[in-house]
Amino acid sequence: MIVAYFEPSGESPELAREEGISAAEAVGGTSGPASEGAIPGLVSLRLPDLASVARVAERLALARRTVVPVDPTSVATRAVGRVVGPARVAVRRLGRPSAGGSDPAVLAVGRDLVARGWSIDLDHPTQRLWVAADADGVDRLFEEVGAVDRQAPARRRMPHLPFQRPVSLEPRLGRAAANLARIRPGDRVVDPFLGTGALLAEAGLLGAELWGVDADATMVRGALRNFAHLGLTPRAVVEGDAAEVEFPDAPAEFDAILSDPPYGRASSTGGEGTSRLVARVLPRWADRVRDGGRVAVVLPGGPDPLGAPWRRVVGVAVRVHRSLTREFRVYER
Repeated sequence: MIVAYFEPSGESPELAREEGISAAEAVGGTSGPASEGAIPGLVSLRLPDLASVARVAERLALARRTVVPVDPTSVATRAVGRVVGPARVAVRRLGRPSAGGSDPAVLAVGRDLVARGWSIDLDHPTQRLWVAADADGVDRLFEEVGAVDRQAPARRRMPHLPFQRPVSLEPRLGRAAANLARIRPGDRVVDPFLGTGALLAEAGLLGAELWGVDADATMVRGALRNFAHLGLTPRAVVEGDAAEVEFPDAPAEFDAILSDPPYGRASSTGGEGTSRLVARVLPRWADRVRDGGRVAVVLPGGPDPLGAPWRRVVGVAVRVHRSLTREFRVYER
């Protein structure tokens, strides 16, 4: 295991931390030490190798990059074993990427690299290095291993999809929820409240097999259009009451539930309140989640819809739209 870090982007620090830890677990890692090597502005992880550090960055939504510590005395010849010999490098300070020209530590690293034959290229570097102070105020050097694609979720927002509804979880938060479910490629993921398909699509983009249910035929047809637009083919999407409906050729077990149930006494619930609806539906599907699997749901608060042997391991309240707040919950057994 190696110690790595990710830089949260600031939208929701608590949710970002839980997303990063769950993403690390999905690629075989764990959370990092609570205090050892603490770097303000970064969250530490333990990961198997550099490839897994890059994969975490590919998964994350509420972050900017993943980095690993670098020994300043060896960076010019062998930065973490990935680049050998002089290269084009950008050196910046985390949190203040445009202030490098007046930052003594950044300038010192740059001068050392130039003296060893490297060139500084802030626009098109082959390698990015970052300076950040630890908890004692001592500057440390990090190599960027993976950059988070901050534009990709924006391209999946509702105005860009063929089937649209005014209430839908923003893709960045949907990806965070999918990471909370600790989804791995090939996992069988079910959403009993499919809606526009936006949340389940994030699981599909992480490589999952998709299974969805919605009581509204219009939503089922619309979700299928959105899946096709995103290049996804679900295993099965059916219309009906999720407490009763069944999939053809359903698997014996699912790896995760990922869902954003309808809000309030919406028409799609037939006038049934959200808490009552979720309490009626969710236990049925949770019984079919394998040991070690997760249930990740976005709820307006209220009591836990799952009882023993399930236990809540994550509960983070986030403002998702203006004054609308939802709680991102994860259950394990």
